[in-house]
Amino acid sequence: MANKRDYYEVLGVNKDASDEEIKKSYRKLAMKHHPDRNPDSKDSEEKFKEAKEAYEMLSDAEKRRAYDAYGHAGVHPQMGGEGGPGFGGGFAEAFGDIFGDIFGGGAGRGRSNVYRGADLRYNLEVSLEQAARGTETKIRIPAMEECETCHGSGAKPGTQPKTCSTCGGQGTVRLSQGFFSIQQTCPTCHGTGKQITDPCASCRGAGRIKKHKTLQVKIPAGIDEGDRIRLSGEGEAGMNGGPPGDLYVVIHLKEHSVFHREGDDLHCEMPVSFTLAALGGEIEIPTLDGHAKIKVPAETQSGQVFRLRGKGIKGVRSTYPGDLLCQVAIETPVKLTDRQKELLRELEEINKHDGDRHSPRAKSFMAKMKEFFAG
Repeated sequence: MANKRDYYEVLGVNKDASDEEIKKSYRKLAMKHHPDRNPDSKDSEEKFKEAKEAYEMLSDAEKRRAYDAYGHAGVHPQMGGEGGPGFGGGFAEAFGDIFGDIFGGGAGRGRSNVYRGADLRYNLEVSLEQAARGTETKIRIPAMEECETCHGSGAKPGTQPKTCSTCGGQGTVRLSQGFFSIQQTCPTCHGTGKQITDPCASCRGAGRIKKHKTLQVKIPAGIDEGDRIRLSGEGEAGMNGGPPGDLYVVIHLKEHSVFHREGDDLHCEMPVSFTLAALGGEIEIPTLDGHAKIKVPAETQSGQVFRLRGKGIKGVRSTYPGDLLCQVAIETPVKLTDRQKELLRELEEINKHDGDRHSPRAKSFMAKMKEFFAG
């Protein structure tokens, strides 16, 4: 023991160093002198063993007190060398959180195996009017809820789950192979740290049971396609007393017979007769708030759009409502009488004498056609 270096000196820390400082220093030394990183270096192997022994002594409160009082004589000479040069409890403890994350250990040393419940999604169809004005509705959803019989423990009333005999309640086990020690979920208790010898008859030991519940959902005015409403705590129940997840209600708009929504604006097609478009007049169109009148000027062409400001929808995050845009669709008359056909032929003959004046778009199109074929 006379040739042994001081443990604090080995780790490069002061005697009043905290547990976290000791652990941090050991981690650096272990990674630096790891035999796998220095396969041909005896010096690194010896330094790794030395650091491991020092950490195992100083990370244990009782051993540290004995060492501080009596030095190396105060601790058993073999305490630091248990298991030879492989990874013992000291290395596994110092790096357990890293290996646990990598290999899915789930629960670290002394950590409670509590899991939050899963979030749920519910697709809700609403009409355009409901989305514009807002409404309240009820939905019925299936969900895993905490068992009322065992209150989530999974054990029969009057009994309690026992500590897992495989992992000792840790929820994880360590597997050592050569220089490596990895942490993984306990195969016996599946990470819970407990074993249920007498399961609850209602949930069969699961601690949760599938039920249907009815919820009231408030839909805000102006909500749009794809928007989500979050109902906190209405998802699935957590495991081992963990908090429940959330429920997300996803909005889908039903197809409307008149309007098509784009953002806060509404679009509709406005059929007008041939004569009204030519002579002009006034028509009545529907809005979400009732009806409105539009003056159609003479010589209106098909496809022309009329905008009614503020007649759209005020979105959830908008300051002002959108607009209503009405596109003109000139309707060609059908099922004509003989008299109607006669009048239309007469109109066509009149137009032929001065077609350029009465049909400027046709004139422009014909000019472009001549240019195309001439080229």
